[in-house]
Amino acid sequence: MATLSIQELRHHHVPDGSLTLWWLGQAGFVIKSPAGKLVAVDPYLTNSCKAIGDRHGFDMDRLIPPPMTPADMVGFDLYAMTHSHGDHLDPETLADYRAAGGTGPYLAPPETVEKLQELGVPPGEIVMTWPNKTHTVGDIQLRATLAIPFSGDDLTHVGYLVTIDKGPTVYLTGDTAYHEVLADAARPHKPDVLIAVINGAFRNMGPAEAARLAKQLDVKVAIPCHHDLFPDNCLPPQLLNTNLKTEGIGDRYQLLEHGAPFTFPDNPT
Repeated sequence: MATLSIQELRHHHVPDGSLTLWWLGQAGFVIKSPAGKLVAVDPYLTNSCKAIGDRHGFDMDRLIPPPMTPADMVGFDLYAMTHSHGDHLDPETLADYRAAGGTGPYLAPPETVEKLQELGVPPGEIVMTWPNKTHTVGDIQLRATLAIPFSGDDLTHVGYLVTIDKGPTVYLTGDTAYHEVLADAARPHKPDVLIAVINGAFRNMGPAEAARLAKQLDVKVAIPCHHDLFPDNCLPPQLLNTNLKTEGIGDRYQLLEHGAPFTFPDNPT
């Protein structure tokens, strides 16, 4: 596993017409644009979910250490969340980030906004979003899109379509069950890269459903996530590859390494 520092992130060059992503584990990513804008989405950089799992009889003890610290996000241009569950809005990651001087801004759907405020984040640092709402930071845009939640504890889940000017669009599904409306919502924005939850538990998409979505969207690259951190909520990511092959698009599978940069496209024209 690669480790990340703010110095590496700051100095990493992103070509014009490309985006670079670093996987933090679970559904967490850092995204950098050619203009140098840095966005974190769903950073889970602690082991806080272990206690939640213990209370409910699940083993959620983190299997892989976080590749960076919350303090390394200080100075980022945006801290975005898809929903309020602890591995997406992590109170301990948030607290450590704020203790180090981080002030957002935070991008979040409505119920996550309420949770942020309960955790002491000033309302002036929070930007609310909802499906089809777009937030722009320099040369990077995040359009919230539909996601189908696990239960009634947070009914305002979203995914994000992340785009740069004259460059690719990356679709991060967030936690969501499968429905054909996911493709209906995302297809007009022509995503090039799909980053899909594939763990299949807690009503999320499984590998077959994620592969079906990749086929429906005709993406160039399909990347699995949310399968790696918790013993009671993980599976082999190769199952996405298997299902992409059954859909006739096995050549589009891409497995990321924690903390290592992935640039798309890697040779923009």
